[in-house]
Amino acid sequence: MKRSPRFYVQLAFTVAVCAFLVVPVVLSIMAGVTENFFVGIKSGLTFRWVVEVWTLYNKTIFLSIGIALATLAVTLLIGIPAAYVLARRQNRYTRWIEELMVLPVAVPGLATALALILLYGQFRGFRISWTFILVGHVLFTLPFMVRSVLAVMSAIDLKTLEDAAASLGATFAQRFFHVILPNCRQGILAGALMVVTLSMGEFNITWMLHTPLTMTLPVGLADSYASMRLEIGSAYTIVFFIMIIPLLVAMQWMSEPGKAKKYG
Repeated sequence: MKRSPRFYVQLAFTVAVCAFLVVPVVLSIMAGVTENFFVGIKSGLTFRWVVEVWTLYNKTIFLSIGIALATLAVTLLIGIPAAYVLARRQNRYTRWIEELMVLPVAVPGLATALALILLYGQFRGFRISWTFILVGHVLFTLPFMVRSVLAVMSAIDLKTLEDAAASLGATFAQRFFHVILPNCRQGILAGALMVVTLSMGEFNITWMLHTPLTMTLPVGLADSYASMRLEIGSAYTIVFFIMIIPLLVAMQWMSEPGKAKKYG
């Protein structure tokens, strides 16, 4: 089959865009496993920079995982009931509330962090605790959880499902946990993956809220590039990719129509 010139132009453009996105990542990874990046691969390949990153920054990695899981727990406890209320009571007031919930995403993270410092900064114990960062992450990620669950709830007939369950004698708790939640599983899983991924990679809010004892993965990455060898900063990037890429793959996997039908 003969290809038209337009096909090759589109192919060249696609390859150029992919190269623009991928080449910097490849170079960063190579720098992290090269003995001396400025000499090049001929200086030898090594994993000692990755080991050094683990030695120096393993606490930031575990702290990031803990904060991400805590953020997920809080957003699940708040986001699912909020999405349920918004789905059940569709009116102009709930639409305003839904739009207001997106404000933390639209407002720069530094401004959100500054507002939190002004509001809670006088509570020293809270200010130096990792829970202070948790509050910022919840504010930032909650809209994504609510939107993911609300999208699924809006696509199903909640009233009919609840009325059918109620006619069989199910209480509100039984209807919510055994009827509503199973039908919203796809949105909950997608929202959960998104919340964990965003929390793991969030920098702007965290940079303003962290202390030397509450340094997270992205803040540690910035610190390694600023104060360490380029190879160590690049090795830190490798560790970051190892943690984030499986989450991104899972998000892509869950977004496939076949998986949505299977788990929805």
